[in-house]
Amino acid sequence: MIILFAPSEGKREGGTLAPLNPESLLFPHLYSKRFEVIEQYEKLAQSGSDEQLYELFGIKDTKAYERYRNTFAYAPTMKAIERYDGVAYDYLDYQNLSFEAQHYIDHSVILFSNLFGPICAGDSIPDYKLKQGSQIGSFAPEKYYKEHFSAHLDEMIGEEEILDIRAGFYDKFYIPSKQTTTLKFLKEGKVVSHWAKAYRGTLLREAAIHQVRSIQELLALNIEGLFLSEIVETKKKKEVIYTIV
Repeated sequence: MIILFAPSEGKREGGTLAPLNPESLLFPHLYSKRFEVIEQYEKLAQSGSDEQLYELFGIKDTKAYERYRNTFAYAPTMKAIERYDGVAYDYLDYQNLSFEAQHYIDHSVILFSNLFGPICAGDSIPDYKLKQGSQIGSFAPEKYYKEHFSAHLDEMIGEEEILDIRAGFYDKFYIPSKQTTTLKFLKEGKVVSHWAKAYRGTLLREAAIHQVRSIQELLALNIEGLFLSEIVETKKKKEVIYTIV
């Protein structure tokens, strides 16, 4: 089973791994394609006006811009799953998982970075900031990655089942060519957003702990605070609806 997961706006600083290179990321043979995006980002991050950088980073604190002016050729990296810092990642609590559970996540989870595109959770990336949906100048990363990486993702996933627990925005990066399983979380009959992030992280944590290899195994998990209330299936999507109790 392959799990598609969203990144987070928040990032941890620093890193102890080697700077970004073709072997750092999924599909090394496509690194030149990624570099087209990276190169445009670096140029804008290092020489853009405050107005341009606000549009790029989504933050108004101009002093904070210095953090993101580094050249990736020299910047340290860390695992992507450890770089991202947000609600879902807090509830995943990757750092406190066993080696086996971490290995499961490193190799079963594909993240969709706004800058680097589709990457494995265990791939190493530098610190960066790119607001969701932002263009890099006139360049739209999500359209670019969808065009150049979708066929390679389909081929890599092959016959594996797909659990898609990304936010809806990331369909702009990749829509699988086969049926996927998605999740919806309800509380008092209403769809939740903030808590959906928390339970996506929790569910991924439980899947890793139990080494879940299929959707059937996932649905058999007894997850505290969630009640499996309904499954709605179409040709393209199986939507699993949980009620928060």
